[in-house]
Amino acid sequence: MAKWVKRARYEMAAEASRPGVWKLRTGGWFVRGRVTDEKTGRQREVTAALGDERDADGAYAWLREELHRVRSGEAQKPTSRTRFAEYAAQLLERKIARGDLLGAKSVDKWKYTLEHHLVPAFGATYLDALSHDDVETWYDVTAKRVRTGEISSASANTHLAILRVILNAAFARRPADNPILGIVPFRRPPGVETYTEEAPNSLRPADVPRFLTEMRATFPQHYAMVTLGFATGLRPSTLRPLRRTGPTPDVLWEASELLIRRSQTQGEAVERTKTGIRQRLALPTALMDILRWHVEKLDEVQLASDLLFPSERGGYRAGSVLDKPFRHVGEAIGLSYRVTARAMRRTFQDLARAADVREIVTRSVSGHATEVMQYHYSTVAPDEQRESLAKVISIMQVKATG
Repeated sequence: MAKWVKRARYEMAAEASRPGVWKLRTGGWFVRGRVTDEKTGRQREVTAALGDERDADGAYAWLREELHRVRSGEAQKPTSRTRFAEYAAQLLERKIARGDLLGAKSVDKWKYTLEHHLVPAFGATYLDALSHDDVETWYDVTAKRVRTGEISSASANTHLAILRVILNAAFARRPADNPILGIVPFRRPPGVETYTEEAPNSLRPADVPRFLTEMRATFPQHYAMVTLGFATGLRPSTLRPLRRTGPTPDVLWEASELLIRRSQTQGEAVERTKTGIRQRLALPTALMDILRWHVEKLDEVQLASDLLFPSERGGYRAGSVLDKPFRHVGEAIGLSYRVTARAMRRTFQDLARAADVREIVTRSVSGHATEVMQYHYSTVAPDEQRESLAKVISIMQVKATG
């Protein structure tokens, strides 16, 4: 029975089959040799992972020929070949080490996409052999799955985006050869909308006061978080890691301001928001009063945490913590449409329009900037934010006591 060892990132036989030739556990051969390059007078190492179309003698012959090419100065191209699966795994490791991926959820998304969608399609293919036709074949199969409803266009575009990142990195020095050139995002099938008039996942401004009154009565522990979400359009992933105290608090109680600079989806929070935009929001008195009311209601375990909205155990609240409250409150007040926690961001936009808040102020609060140049040449003063949010709060009819 063969004994396998790990060398140069490959699992291979412990004993060489020929000089400089080892059998790979996954099939094929790993070859390695050294030779003096006559052009430079320096030693060069030749390594490569060869397919199983050769036997041991064939792999040895390939190595000898390549060493001769290097010695004579004829070799002009890299001799090591890397399969898609290996390169993608290495790239993911580098991105994790560099902090390029935003939190554990992004890492899990990459791992899932590689394991279930990209590696099955491209994993065994050498990168230098990957063609535009290969990518188009995968694209056509995926597009059919989108049309039949097997997967959503959003999921398909996530898979495509990760594939694009991998191939852009792999072909960075040869961009003209990138096989993903010309591949466009998947389109949503006709008649399929993310939100409809019947289910917009946004509370109508007239329904907000009733919704929040019921939330305060039935789920008082979530009232302040939900009110802040509706009033500012901040995402739940941005609200969960807010810190009310500690070395780096996000709530500036005396200044009545809120710093937006973290995001939390799974595990620990990361020191950046989803969009990469850091914000400083000037909050009106009514909203600050609600936050103070909320802090007064925290128990001993929660007060030991620096978080503004700690869980019952003092840690981050679960991503699904608002699912049941939103469903229950909607049913209790007889909403004819369903809303989820994501409705807070969309509802804020509707509330801001109802309050005649200028668009640039709305974007400065929600961080949902689309007119980059307008941001570049315009500045929203804290008083303008505070007065605009006060208009939104007046429509919401919220209160901290009574």
